[in-house]
Amino acid sequence: MAAYAALVSVLTIIDHIQNHPRLSISFDKNQLESLGEKVGFLLDFIETDTHGVISEQAQVLERRIASAAYAAEDVIESHVVDRIQPAGSVEVHRLRKVVKDIMHSMRLKKARKEENNAGSISMLDLQAVIEDMDSIKKKVIEFRDESGSNDDMQPTSTTTSSSTPLITTGKNTMVGFDEQLLQLLDKLTGQRSNRHIIPIVGMGGIGKTTLAQNAYEHSLIVHHFDIRTWVTISQKYSVKELLLQLLSMISSDIDSEDDEQLLGQKLHKILWGRRYLIVIDDIWGVEAWDNLNLFFPENNNGSRIVVTTRISHVATQFDSSLFELSFLDEDKSWDLFCQKAFGEAGCPLELEDIGKEIVKKCKGLPLSITVIGGLLGRSHMSQKYWKNIAKDLNSFLNSGEDENCSSILSLSYTYLPAHLKPCFLYMAIFPEDHKILVSRLTKLWVAEGFIKSKESQSLEEIARGYINDLIDRNLIIKHTMGSNGNVKNCMIHDLLRDLCLMVAQKEEFMCVIEDIPRGTERGRRIVCDKKIQQVKYPFPVFYTLRLAPLTGTWVTNIDGRPFRVLHTLRLAPLTRTWVTSIDGQLSNNRLLRVMSFHSETKIKYLRSHIVDQVNMRGRIKAPSQIWEMRQLRHVDVWELHLPDPPSQSGDQQQDDFVLQNLQTLKNVKNFVWSEEACKGIVNVRKLNIAYASEWKKSNNDYQLYNVSQLHKLESLSCVSYCKDERLRKLTFPCSLKKLSLDGFIVRYQDLTVIGSLPCLEVLKLLDSSIKEDEWNPVEGEFLRLKFLLVLWSSLVYWNVESSHFPVLEKLVLLHMKELDGIPLEIGEIPTLRLIELKSCNESTIMSAFKIAEEQEDAGNELLQVRVEFLSEYLLERFQEKMKQTVDHNFTRNNFHVVTKEYGPIGS
Repeated sequence: MAAYAALVSVLTIIDHIQNHPRLSISFDKNQLESLGEKVGFLLDFIETDTHGVISEQAQVLERRIASAAYAAEDVIESHVVDRIQPAGSVEVHRLRKVVKDIMHSMRLKKARKEENNAGSISMLDLQAVIEDMDSIKKKVIEFRDESGSNDDMQPTSTTTSSSTPLITTGKNTMVGFDEQLLQLLDKLTGQRSNRHIIPIVGMGGIGKTTLAQNAYEHSLIVHHFDIRTWVTISQKYSVKELLLQLLSMISSDIDSEDDEQLLGQKLHKILWGRRYLIVIDDIWGVEAWDNLNLFFPENNNGSRIVVTTRISHVATQFDSSLFELSFLDEDKSWDLFCQKAFGEAGCPLELEDIGKEIVKKCKGLPLSITVIGGLLGRSHMSQKYWKNIAKDLNSFLNSGEDENCSSILSLSYTYLPAHLKPCFLYMAIFPEDHKILVSRLTKLWVAEGFIKSKESQSLEEIARGYINDLIDRNLIIKHTMGSNGNVKNCMIHDLLRDLCLMVAQKEEFMCVIEDIPRGTERGRRIVCDKKIQQVKYPFPVFYTLRLAPLTGTWVTNIDGRPFRVLHTLRLAPLTRTWVTSIDGQLSNNRLLRVMSFHSETKIKYLRSHIVDQVNMRGRIKAPSQIWEMRQLRHVDVWELHLPDPPSQSGDQQQDDFVLQNLQTLKNVKNFVWSEEACKGIVNVRKLNIAYASEWKKSNNDYQLYNVSQLHKLESLSCVSYCKDERLRKLTFPCSLKKLSLDGFIVRYQDLTVIGSLPCLEVLKLLDSSIKEDEWNPVEGEFLRLKFLLVLWSSLVYWNVESSHFPVLEKLVLLHMKELDGIPLEIGEIPTLRLIELKSCNESTIMSAFKIAEEQEDAGNELLQVRVEFLSEYLLERFQEKMKQTVDHNFTRNNFHVVTKEYGPIGS
């Protein structure tokens, strides 16, 4: 929803200005307070009165509110540029010219203001904006008086916190297709020896991918096939990218610079002679199959290829019997709905009749049932509210626009709380079938100004809660989980992404350019497809921003020459969020909130822009002005040399050099952590520091003992390239949840200190960190530790009991060549789900197998043990040796063996 996003962004900007020591005095205090009051009133209207299917009058008010809020952003931020740039600079001259053009355009529209309904302000100045908002406020009051209150019909807006468990059954849950799953498992493991292709066909949202994924992850399949790999194709694809996808799951020896033929040959070599399972998901044409088929060898050993497609004539090209998925019957539809809406609780009796009426309208399509279940599961549990949903669903279905369940999916958007709507629509910036990094997504939401602040949480924490809420509503999908138990990557179903695109374009929330660009004159957010820029229409795409002077966000993946970006940005002086992958020069950007590069970048860009986020792959020696960038929230640089905080001078206060908003600071090299420096980043939550070999020549201890003063620090990563004892002066704040030590010297007493950290959930000890040969944990330590990783340690004896790590969920041991073995008591930890070993010695592997054996015999079906060997030769040598010494054939269901070269090979 454009209006909500714009209003929250204005409130954020006002707050930034009021708390800035110099910018605050350049604005009229009464004007800002008046603007803030009106924005707050309109935001309350959007949050409480524009839910569900709204009237045309309400839609007109929304458009007027969005227009006025955009104007407020433009005039405020343009004024800020006048303050931070020299008066005679080229940037200010260029900006004023653009503002003049905008003002002229606004005056031309004034004459048509009454008839175009959307409404535009007459003058681009703050007082005009305030007056326009006051006029809109009066219209809203009139609208409320006429329509009355509908408080009992509002959707629940309680947002899942970033740490609240979700009630969803997860992306792999399958209801109604148990029989089909058994049939598919039978086909996959049948006696047929030749390579067999199994097409699964059905409309979008019918459950093809879910069925294939449940089979792919089934323990029977994991043990039956030597190699399993998966590739998603979609309508737009690159053969090279498909091959890289396939190889990435079964080999670590991949060079992305190889051409298609070489990659295909590598894939063929790996698959040769082995029983493999390949899933080709979402194929739209036979051409994609023809391009890949020649790299899949016929081994006559029972290899299988599963293909999912929406198109029947594509499925028939494989000369195999089809797996055709049909719609769910009423009983199975109801079961799926109840599982998604209520979890284990079941449907309240008073809602059963109206619930079944709603489910019946979904016509047995699993995606529609899942989405409507997510909507109602988060709503008021009242007959009146559910009947209103049913009524609106009828109007959607009777509108004649019901195609591929789009009407039901549209309803799921319509009834989203206002704060989730812009976040959901923003998913359209990502390509189809893209694996989305959640930490990146939440930072972009914050930079865009979508997140309304709360005193008790950071903006990023609130955004994490929004992620959980959208997952809970089945609008986005959990893909992978991080070591801390949070969602690391997410995805969005193609049909839901299509919905985002449709609504975003309709509401003028964003413009996604997929062809020759037209109609971008009013685009606030422009997304350029990489292939469009590079292959189809590079110059028309760049030229389009000449017509979009108010564009606030530009998302692209340019790999072309820098001059193109230079040219483009000269035409877009009001850009404030720019996400790209080129070393291009930033020019004339008004308020840049995200600076994202993937190559070395000159530091002068930091000097002349107000930046919220910096992402660069390069070496940077930051200027002293970085300590004055009060809005800075995230800095992720490959190597950052940070200067000491400036000394106070003249009328400067110490608060002038406090980065109150800074959340992330990565890869700071050889920095002195003085008390002043720690006070300057007092709210930082994620910190990565490194010390290089040149430090050995210094007598400086870098005051690492002051790090404990960072009382909000949650994640700390420390890398040492010199293994100096002085690094042991590092101290830890009690707030730490995640700690990674790489190359640090860690002794027994240090482990006791680390174990006493009350909030620690993730611990990674890398590159010979543990210098003792014996580790004797004691009860009362590591009380909240969920993830433990140890790499290249000289540890020999690990005397541990289950009570020493009471809530451990995952144990990873890498290159442990000296360890005598893993104590069997580790398997007794009730929360433990995975033990993973890579390149460890034989005694460690044998102890892991004994744990798997003992736990499976005891009925523990949750614990899995995974062992990786560097090569197939090493694995075979180990297995042969074990046959000579013990009577084991390693055929436990919870014990899995893989090789680094070829991936899973069975057990």
